[in-house]
Amino acid sequence: MVMKLSQSRIYLSPPHMSGNELSFVENAFRSNWIAPLGPNVDGFEKEIAEKVGAGAAAAVSSGTAAIHLALSLLGVNRGDKVFCSTLTFVASANPILYQGAEPVFIDSDLESWNMSPRALKKALHEAALNGKLPKAVIVVNLYGQSAKMDEILTICKEYEVPIIEDAAESLGSKYKGKASGTFGDFGVYSFNGNKIITTSGGGMLVSDDADAIEKSRYLATQARDPAPYYRHSVTGFNYRMSNILAGIGRAQLQVLDERVQLRRNIFDKYFKSLNDLSGIEFMKELSESQSNRWLTTLTVNEEQAGMNVNQLLDALYKENIEARPVWKPLHLQPLFKGATYYPHENGNSVSERLFKTGICLPSGSSLSGTEQQRIIQCIRDAYSNGVDLKLQEYEV
Repeated sequence: MVMKLSQSRIYLSPPHMSGNELSFVENAFRSNWIAPLGPNVDGFEKEIAEKVGAGAAAAVSSGTAAIHLALSLLGVNRGDKVFCSTLTFVASANPILYQGAEPVFIDSDLESWNMSPRALKKALHEAALNGKLPKAVIVVNLYGQSAKMDEILTICKEYEVPIIEDAAESLGSKYKGKASGTFGDFGVYSFNGNKIITTSGGGMLVSDDADAIEKSRYLATQARDPAPYYRHSVTGFNYRMSNILAGIGRAQLQVLDERVQLRRNIFDKYFKSLNDLSGIEFMKELSESQSNRWLTTLTVNEEQAGMNVNQLLDALYKENIEARPVWKPLHLQPLFKGATYYPHENGNSVSERLFKTGICLPSGSSLSGTEQQRIIQCIRDAYSNGVDLKLQEYEV
């Protein structure tokens, strides 16, 4: 495989600064609020909560930290079970292991690519019969697309199981007019460098339970008790966001709506330019929802397209274009070997099918029209010219 280094690299989802970040950072330097916490942290928490319509928010070091705090607040301990979407990044499930709990993975459905209500209902029914309901359900909103939250909320309410909504990829998305991340008992956002807005690294925990959020701040600051000396009654974590990074986040939040529209425009151009190709199917948008289209994703039907997703990835790689397969399901990961898994239907694993056929295209909000046209032309050329059929498959 030879990459055309003469052409500039097109990245999957690079950071996109607004130009106003420096004013917040410089203010932090002028006021000497360099250490963790400070006015930017307070402001960022307040502004995020107001933006999404949550009761309160806590700024932390990562989305993973936010999930860990939510599990801690829900009393998840060693020996407990937590149900989790399988088609997601490992960060959604790692905190389950931090608490010594056991993850149980739930398949996707084809409409949303997210947690299958059918599989979830079966899993909860069996858990109830066995007298061992999970302490929580972690629902992931993949690539900006909301899960079928109405159905999932109804099912979890029936069994009185709390929901953690992993909206790391879906800040700015809406489901039936309500902000993604605000349906569960807790919601989680990520501000990693590749997300729709970034603080370079960071996350946010949101909830309508203001007391729980206040406790999360306590736990995230080494669980230091109110005393004139250092006193600690429970295990805490070093999870709070710095005042510098929160300043970047405040500036980024100001352009969130613009970033969402830019990514939706990018999706629309891909769709209009490639939807005529045989065997290509773009990730749909659920009825009454609006995805932030964090990444444009599609599947490739090898029989219809005459090529598979790995060959398409290789064609893009040779043109110095970063594209990736969709997430490898967690129940297939060596880390979770032997974990319980509930498919959407017996003998029909939707997440495995999506992994084998899905691809994520460059979707950064700073992607230029010329760059996107280069990607589109590369894909069309791969279809019209054919590709090397002797490529090694990705290991499943």
